[in-house]
Amino acid sequence: MADLNNPDMGDPSGAFLTPVEQAAIVLLSIGEEPAAAVLRCLSREELLEVTQVMSRMSGIKVEAVKTAMQAFFDDYREQSGVHGASRSYLKRSLDLALGGDIANTVLNNIYGDELRPKMARLQWASPKWLAEYIANEHVQMQAVFLAFLPPALAGQIIDALPADGRDLVLLNLARLDEIDRDLLEELEELVNRCLGSFDSQSTSVEGVRQVAEILNRLPSNRAQMVELLRAHDPEVVNQIELSMYDFLILSTQTEATISRLIEEVPLEQWAIALKGAELSIRDAVLKTMPKRQAQAFEDMMRRAGPVPMSRIEAARQEIMTTVKALADAGEVEVQLFAEKVVE
Repeated sequence: MADLNNPDMGDPSGAFLTPVEQAAIVLLSIGEEPAAAVLRCLSREELLEVTQVMSRMSGIKVEAVKTAMQAFFDDYREQSGVHGASRSYLKRSLDLALGGDIANTVLNNIYGDELRPKMARLQWASPKWLAEYIANEHVQMQAVFLAFLPPALAGQIIDALPADGRDLVLLNLARLDEIDRDLLEELEELVNRCLGSFDSQSTSVEGVRQVAEILNRLPSNRAQMVELLRAHDPEVVNQIELSMYDFLILSTQTEATISRLIEEVPLEQWAIALKGAELSIRDAVLKTMPKRQAQAFEDMMRRAGPVPMSRIEAARQEIMTTVKALADAGEVEVQLFAEKVVE
């Protein structure tokens, strides 16, 4: 019997296999009972020919298995017009015959998992650009495209797609289970076109935001590093500090810090800044206030009515300037990123 679990023996390429040798490898791969069922359907001459080849085989290389299985599935689809067995069915069968590692290698080749490295390159592209690129594809293809991307990037692309079709894209994505090879080949063509266009463009990187995130996580000498950077480019450092002290970080502060800010910042300014803010920030501020003050504050926000976004942003920036000043003076401790905690 062939040693299918030894990937280091035999012809490394599998490129010169005869049709009978390929058939023999497929039969050796699918296990004894399925192979016996196939052999019963062969003529005497065919049976003798393929079993003789099977008996002579040893040390079959992984590449040879991949070549034989790929040829089998390509012929099967062409002859039958059916997309073939599901991936989960094949995985169960090949796991029994080949072992997990080799089975995964074969399946990756059959089902196009080599797409993932290509999709990883697209993570450097702008979500808006990717959304524009796939906007004219059919809904199912958009869903499959998003299925191979990290959820955060996929969410940004969904947000940039036309609003009237997002629900159908998400619905098709939710219904995805196993993707047949024809659809994967179509996806690969789309990804290759996308990469071709992307490679000819410049890459957008949010340098200021990235530096802010790095500084927020710097374990020591953060202030010293900021001052060293300021000596080189004060304007860039101002942008970095604005990004470091983002309004959203208020949701992760202690009640003591929020309480000190409420003392320092007029309630009218809070009422403007919290318009349209994340619920986590509003909750952090409201739960720190005494009950009566919180009720009065909510009434104040309702009475304020609609407020221009520019005024809201200005109010938030003023509050974060106050946060920074208090932190620099050592009056409050500010957590600049959502650090993991242990109970």
